[in-house]
Amino acid sequence: MTIKVIHHVCIQTEKYKESLEFYTKILGFQLVQETANFHNRDFNTWLKLGEFMIELQTSKKGDRLNNWSSLNEGLVHMCFLVDNVEEEFHRIKKLGYTNFKIKNGQEIYKVEDGYLFKIKAPEGTEIEIRDMLI
Repeated sequence: MTIKVIHHVCIQTEKYKESLEFYTKILGFQLVQETANFHNRDFNTWLKLGEFMIELQTSKKGDRLNNWSSLNEGLVHMCFLVDNVEEEFHRIKKLGYTNFKIKNGQEIYKVEDGYLFKIKAPEGTEIEIRDMLI
């Protein structure tokens, strides 16, 4: 195989400012490049965390995006690995972000040999945070 690494995931949003703030301030991505008026879109923006990048873009002018649903085919969620799930959970809550997914009445739950929680980005992308490698 010649593929080396995943380069980026492209996320479209109608809540651009909220999504940009979420990925930079809550998840810690660095703003690399923000381009206005990009191919009939208000914005096309590159964000970077380590070697991984997100291409965050608005819909094309005149298009209306469908709401995210876990029933869609394709990408369901993105997952980020942390050293301590509970510390990361409390760090995000301390920043004032509270859109966590609740499972069986809990925001943090045990799976296999570790713990995880899920958070929803403003545009609806489900983000999983876990503390173990599979």
